[in-house]
Amino acid sequence: MPENKDLALILTKCDDSNKTKLQKINNPDILAKIANRIELCNPENVFIHTGSSEDFAYIKKMTLEHGEETQLAIESHTLHFDPPTEQGRVVKQTYAVEDEGVYTSSLANAMPRTEADTLISSKMKSIMDGKTMLVGFYIRGPIGAPTAYASLTISDTWYLAHQQDNLYRCSPTDFEKQVEQIGLFFTNTHSKGSLDTKEAYVLTDRKNLETWAWNVSYLGNCALIKKGHHRLANDDAIYQHRGERLSEHMFITGVKMNDGSIIWIDGAAPSGCGKTTTAMAGDSFIGDDLAQVWLEDDGTIRSINPEIGIFGIIKDVNAEGDPLLMERLRNKGSEVIWTNCLVADSVPYWEGSNEDTPKSGKNFQGDWTEGKTDANGKTIPISHPNSRCTIRSNQLSNFHEEASNDPRGVETKVFTYSGRDADTMPPVVAALTALEGVTFGADIVSQTTATEVGAKGEVKRSPWANAPFFLGALGDYMDGQFKFFTNPKLKASPVLASLNYFLTDAARGGTTNNLLGEKRDVRVWLSWLARLVSNEMTGIKTALGIIPSFEEINVIFNELLPDKGYKKELYDKQFSLYLDNIIGRIDMQVEAYKKEMNVPDIYFKTQAAKKERMEALKASHGSIVTPDQLMELAAAN
Repeated sequence: MPENKDLALILTKCDDSNKTKLQKINNPDILAKIANRIELCNPENVFIHTGSSEDFAYIKKMTLEHGEETQLAIESHTLHFDPPTEQGRVVKQTYAVEDEGVYTSSLANAMPRTEADTLISSKMKSIMDGKTMLVGFYIRGPIGAPTAYASLTISDTWYLAHQQDNLYRCSPTDFEKQVEQIGLFFTNTHSKGSLDTKEAYVLTDRKNLETWAWNVSYLGNCALIKKGHHRLANDDAIYQHRGERLSEHMFITGVKMNDGSIIWIDGAAPSGCGKTTTAMAGDSFIGDDLAQVWLEDDGTIRSINPEIGIFGIIKDVNAEGDPLLMERLRNKGSEVIWTNCLVADSVPYWEGSNEDTPKSGKNFQGDWTEGKTDANGKTIPISHPNSRCTIRSNQLSNFHEEASNDPRGVETKVFTYSGRDADTMPPVVAALTALEGVTFGADIVSQTTATEVGAKGEVKRSPWANAPFFLGALGDYMDGQFKFFTNPKLKASPVLASLNYFLTDAARGGTTNNLLGEKRDVRVWLSWLARLVSNEMTGIKTALGIIPSFEEINVIFNELLPDKGYKKELYDKQFSLYLDNIIGRIDMQVEAYKKEMNVPDIYFKTQAAKKERMEALKASHGSIVTPDQLMELAAAN
């Protein structure tokens, strides 16, 4: 182990046990980063987390001793409450550190470097005085994968370490291997500070590959290995490997075919819009939130999940729609960390569980009784809509551990794009071309959700469900998408599809805001896409894209959900094209992208061609075109 001033400083803060652990770390850049943070934050001592079972157990023990979590009735289940004012991402206090001459996305907040440096040096100075600094060596993906970035986490919060132990691989030795292989590592420095949300900051420094956060405890704000380092991975993909790599806000799930093969599907959706449910609907689960994607030398598209667990929204998770997850949440045998739900008699409860719930308990805002209202007179639900559960993926019965840990990734043949779209897109539409598939991702709109502090539920653009996590020009990101999915090295073009199970009855002539269908139906939509890419089904070619025929989709419903009784009347409502809505969506998106920098001209040409087809269809068949009419048109052509 090198003898230098950085190592000497770290040793002054370590007891004998942690001094021994330091022998696992040799990279001088890593030691220099830790020493720098010690000088700035001034902790009383340092805990080196090696990923050993002893370290895991000690971290959980300290989380409970410090009151950052409480024990629940099931031995391996614990509960954490974030401050009432910090129940989601503090979007308005999240900034990209901006250097002169470097453009920051119009969808992100920018802070000049001089201002950010001053803020960090003043607010983080001695912020860990009297506390333990935890140093964790995490890897965002399977060891040996070309996009499994090493992420150093430095924090004073045992809860954060406990959460990350359930979400990421941890090993100083493997950390150094990945640094050597990739040539860089990310760093996150966090302190819960005073937990004064008004004084909270979350910063991403693209130049120095690091993130900062203080006065926060909600995992989406402090575990910046997740979305913060996803931003840095995005930067690396677009600016260093454009057309060869993508860093996506996507689930990874597999559909098992009749011959035993698996069709792997990656799918984008904004936080709070059903990614976990959709991921769990597959036969072979790998991940519910993030995907690192690359084009292999053999022309295949490969994907890995940076994580080994899920940090999923618990609202509306129930036995009917999420049987595999519920089985683990309500029974012994799995470690679960619950956040911001109701607890009564040491048992967690949440909105939409379809279970009997208590009339009183403690929840995200304190003591709670049924009917309690907040300062504005609004009824307080039993749990916050952004309440979460964290569980390791290998606890789930459909988890594919071998594929998840394979550094070669899984060959990915389908990509889906979805949001909370109440009135425009049918449940599933496969793009006619790769170019139009890219526009499906570019044109996602979604109702805002409780994952963001201050969200009001308005509908907004959410390109690729990834725009909050890309800090460069949105046009650069789009260019990367076009170049990737049209790369001449591709062995075969994947299916790119729109996925939507938030279409409402009212949007299709009904009188209620109920969903047209159920969330469990997503199993059918995924299976149809897998059969489409495998040429087992052909669908109906329309002006918008390829939709399933009733006969095709009914076969799959009878196989997978035989109790559903899927009806032609429902199919017609779901798959009729409401052309005014579709044309309006195209116009809205085109006008928005005209204001962005570096948007490739191919986007506007592709949208113009699609709009021309829609207008021609409207001129010949009216504003609403049924699947039967679309089938007749397809047969005629």
